[in-house]
Amino acid sequence: MARYGVAVAFGAPSGADGQPSLAGTGEQAAVSLAPVPASDDLALHLDGSRPSPAAVVTKGLTLGFGKRTVLEDVDVSIPRGRITALIGPTGSGKSTFLRTLNRMNDRVAGFTRRGDVELDGESIFGSHVDLVTLRRRTGMLFQRPNPFPMSIADNVLAGVRAHRIAKKAAWPAIVEARLREVRLWDAVSERLGDSPFRLSGGQQQLLCLARALAVGPDVLLLDEPTSALDPLSVEAIEALLRELVPALTLIVVTHNLAQARRISDQTMFFFEGRLVEFAPTDRLFEEPAQPETARYVTGRIG
Repeated sequence: MARYGVAVAFGAPSGADGQPSLAGTGEQAAVSLAPVPASDDLALHLDGSRPSPAAVVTKGLTLGFGKRTVLEDVDVSIPRGRITALIGPTGSGKSTFLRTLNRMNDRVAGFTRRGDVELDGESIFGSHVDLVTLRRRTGMLFQRPNPFPMSIADNVLAGVRAHRIAKKAAWPAIVEARLREVRLWDAVSERLGDSPFRLSGGQQQLLCLARALAVGPDVLLLDEPTSALDPLSVEAIEALLRELVPALTLIVVTHNLAQARRISDQTMFFFEGRLVEFAPTDRLFEEPAQPETARYVTGRIG
């Protein structure tokens, strides 16, 4: 499974503020990139050589635990380079769907699956698929920050080392570039050797985002990434997420309907184990096609 897309390399162009730019986030973005790690800059780029405009496609996807079906017969095509929000009441299947996209449910007792998930046109359940590589391509950010018990710098580099992405001499540049991208560099540049547990909750989540970006994912899966944070941290992270597209594809579970409207390009509404509606976010909230959707977005159910 060839891997293209977000690069982790060196010598990124800088913006007016001296920070490495997020190339690929504007209308004039460059859209070609050699296979990772052959690129020679640190920026995020959208790759125009992908086989289709869809990053993730599910076909007849039915998920469950034991004899209980959690989500049934989901056929959906999630576009590349956009933010897709997953909304719906607790227990409707959102997180189970999200965690299936990088096979995090595989080892959960009793987990069952029918149907398929394709990443860039190839099944993620094929016998040739390496789970380590898959999870590098589909990074994950959880509800609560989960920094590793190592230094701030080592947290950023954890995946870089594990995947042998870059030589040791390049590690400081990677640490600085990723921390600048998440707007954390100024706060931690003088204490990169400190424990991340001395950071605030919002800073810890930014560090986890930097760690996820450092390995060059194609897709980021985010499971209520701001629900445990204060409003200022929420605002900062939402702004960052918008900057990551179209270089990355983001799929975000959120119970915050206002957040879904603020950050997403399209929204999937799950209800009682079904994908009820998938539409551009403005249309889904303002002109929902299904009565269940209308009741949920207006607060009458859920």
